[in-house]
Amino acid sequence: MTQFYDARGNIYGVVSPRQVRDHGIDLPPSAALAAQRRESWALAAVHAFCSWSPGEAPPDAKDHRSDGLLIGPFQSEPPFDVLIVNTDGTLAERSGNGLTIFSQALKEHGLMPGEGDCLLQVHHDKHQGLSPLHTSVRSAEFEGVQGFWLDLGKPLFGPQAVAAQSVERVVFNQREVSRVAVLHGLNPAWGNSQFVNIGNPHCVTLVEGAEALPSNAQMRASQLSQSLTRIAYAPPAGAGVPCPAGVNLQWAWREAEGRIVARVFERGEGPTASSGTSASAVASAAWRVGWVQAGPVRVVMPGGTAPILLEEEAGELVRVRLFGTAQLVS
Repeated sequence: MTQFYDARGNIYGVVSPRQVRDHGIDLPPSAALAAQRRESWALAAVHAFCSWSPGEAPPDAKDHRSDGLLIGPFQSEPPFDVLIVNTDGTLAERSGNGLTIFSQALKEHGLMPGEGDCLLQVHHDKHQGLSPLHTSVRSAEFEGVQGFWLDLGKPLFGPQAVAAQSVERVVFNQREVSRVAVLHGLNPAWGNSQFVNIGNPHCVTLVEGAEALPSNAQMRASQLSQSLTRIAYAPPAGAGVPCPAGVNLQWAWREAEGRIVARVFERGEGPTASSGTSASAVASAAWRVGWVQAGPVRVVMPGGTAPILLEEEAGELVRVRLFGTAQLVS
């Protein structure tokens, strides 16, 4: 039986490698090999574990009952290998909410260390990044809530960090950012974007008013959805412009000191209630353009608010940490 968890409105199913194989799916013995051969098993796993049962889907439900599938652990003690499967059958390099959920599942099965760091290793098949991608997780309490701090490391900025092609350099808030023609063409208010790589690629579009933030309902509307899919998704599902391997899209508005409101359209998923790595990229982009200082930042998304901790040394952003909690929903 698939266990589904919710982290800020982001829902993932969690299954063990044995559960996948027990469904007759030919999942290779190691996460590394499974990532290399993902086309032979990933869509079958999504169909088996993330599909609605007949008559189960509520009105206006998404095509799948979760935003993705987490397969792991492949070991009985840390470090733990995990596969993050998008519902289109592609693999993600990192998911902040997904790894929060995976940590909660490990804790409930008695595998998460009570003290100290636990290393999670995400295996994927993207050629641009390291695989496995490491994330250090620590159980902690924050503002009276028990959860996990995820160390996402040092963000990288600019078109070269996400292999973006043919983008114009412009100035926003006296900082250099990028203008993505296909986004700017959809809305003139979407003309200032900051590319961020935080283990996976992001394009954070900075807007000067809340009215320029797209709603999830708008992003699901057929015409805008098709346009954003062409931008965010790699071929063949999208056009891979400006990033041939695809890119996660965010829109960000500075609501108050240390508080950024954001919307998310994920590569491989589409509009989502929240995303941990997207929130971290938004906070990093806000720091880059001078909207926030290092220290605590809150990123507000439809599914909830993500506490982010930005660490700066000698004028450089050197580490981003994300706090999250997850609850079993079925």
